[in-house]
Amino acid sequence: MNTERDLSLPALLVTVVLWASAFVGIRAVGDTFSPGSLTLGRLVVGAVVLTAIARPDRHRFPSGRPLGLVIIYGVVWFGLYNIFLNAGERHVDAGTAALVVNIAPALVALLAGFLLKEGFPRPLLVGIAVAFAGVAIIAVGAGRDTSAVETASTTGVLLCALAAVVCAFGVIAQKLALTHITPVMSVWLGCVVGLVMCLPFAPALVNEVSGASTHDIAWLLYLGVFPTAIGFSTWSYALKRLSSGQTASTTYLVPAVATLISWAVLDEVPAALAFVGGALCLLGVAITRLRSRQPARTA
Repeated sequence: MNTERDLSLPALLVTVVLWASAFVGIRAVGDTFSPGSLTLGRLVVGAVVLTAIARPDRHRFPSGRPLGLVIIYGVVWFGLYNIFLNAGERHVDAGTAALVVNIAPALVALLAGFLLKEGFPRPLLVGIAVAFAGVAIIAVGAGRDTSAVETASTTGVLLCALAAVVCAFGVIAQKLALTHITPVMSVWLGCVVGLVMCLPFAPALVNEVSGASTHDIAWLLYLGVFPTAIGFSTWSYALKRLSSGQTASTTYLVPAVATLISWAVLDEVPAALAFVGGALCLLGVAITRLRSRQPARTA
């Protein structure tokens, strides 16, 4: 009899807090590190920590299709997602960025319809439309409300939306890969793939680290150890045991937590329309989780 306790819920709560804090950390060092070098820096730190945790020498490395899936989510999630998000947070506050990125669960459901043949029920299509209407409102608010964040712009919102798109691809690819590899190995491999992809940013990282303050270095180390190494590990633990929809739905909490942390640490509050748009984003994602009524069939 398997007596192992299922710690999926506590693991997801850890992920929510750490990922929410990542939005604040990225914003805090946005003026010191460029998007590519910040991504490389946190992946280097994360890879070092994960090497000690995962002990990759004790595991069999994937090959064939599983390896292909690892490369996909390593490139798009660990690499591109972080680059787009880092670039977006140069133009929008942490809370607004978290609100926009939170359309990812709806996109996961859409991709599952295409790639996993789960179909396209009406609630899914309606919910996605509502969520993207929310993104549009956030973009309008970011461009017009000068009382919120000085550098708020539509460009930042669009970059965060692009980060949500690649995040959705990463979730689907990792979910499929987890049938072949352990959660912590999946994170270590994805981190290494993303690190290799970002190596062209190494000269910029070395240059920026040399001029960074102790405060900035501390944030870089924090992003690598906690949201990357620990946050992705607890996420992967839960993703292996739950459906991608159940796991992704817990990220609904991230914008609220990120906004509170940003308010306390950076004294930032999203634009007024960002709250309206964010509510629409969350409503849209919630609608995608509704079950459509199937007509009764006769034998």
